[in-house]
Amino acid sequence: MTEIATTAQAPPPVRLPLTEAAHIRVALIGLALSFLAFFLVLPLIVVFVEAFREGVRVYLAALSEPEARAAIRLTVLTAAICLPLNTAFGLAAAWSITKFQFRGKSLLLTLIDVPFSVSPVVAGLVYVLLFGLQGLFGAWLTAHGIKIIFAVPGIALATLFVTLPFVARELIPLMDSQRTTQEEAAVVLGANGRQIFWRVTLPNIKWGLLYGVLLCNGRAIGEFGAVAVVSGHIIGLTNTMPLHIEVLYNDYAFAAAFAVASLLTLMALVTLAIKTVLEWRLGSAAGAARVH
Repeated sequence: MTEIATTAQAPPPVRLPLTEAAHIRVALIGLALSFLAFFLVLPLIVVFVEAFREGVRVYLAALSEPEARAAIRLTVLTAAICLPLNTAFGLAAAWSITKFQFRGKSLLLTLIDVPFSVSPVVAGLVYVLLFGLQGLFGAWLTAHGIKIIFAVPGIALATLFVTLPFVARELIPLMDSQRTTQEEAAVVLGANGRQIFWRVTLPNIKWGLLYGVLLCNGRAIGEFGAVAVVSGHIIGLTNTMPLHIEVLYNDYAFAAAFAVASLLTLMALVTLAIKTVLEWRLGSAAGAARVH
């Protein structure tokens, strides 16, 4: 009787039959791997091979040129400006959308997604029409000595536009799935808004927040279209790394172009590695939350 009861309580796992034949699965997997190898891995290898084709000395010399250093500094500065602003906006937007009910919530969600649907070139053109010399506010800005287009503020604004949704869109589904139970319990215990945010909400969303910031950073350092419109391509002043690569390549300075491209690629690969770790931590946190 004991053996029968044990068997009834723990039935053997049922294996579902696979509908695809083995050769079909192998063909599909092989096709996917071949596609990735040809369109992703091979170009990455080519970038580093071309960067070091003329030796390490030429590679280091290309990265130490004043124009290259200026492009690297501007790229880092632009990301440093956009990340805190997008983080603050993403937290505020996600908090308001998931924790409160108000009129216009659907409109706010739609507006957050606008940068995903608008071409970056169009976004850059909009800023030119607003803040350019002949733009809507151009005369007023010129009269007050404020320069936005063809300067760092314009580059920051264009990058800020294209990276706006990343933090918010990562946090909204995460915070929505967590509901408001813990915040309500904190209010009952006497916590104020700041204490609730720092001690309850933020620890629950920290991995999702870091993931969104990482995506925002990756887009900020690699943005080309919007920045190309508002920068003016002033070498040493308004050229970010992607723009500087284009200038070098058009001038047939292939070794220098691939050297800067390799640095940008390395930054992207580091971002991808951190993204993978954060995805794992985010998945682990979500699994732990479901268990509790």
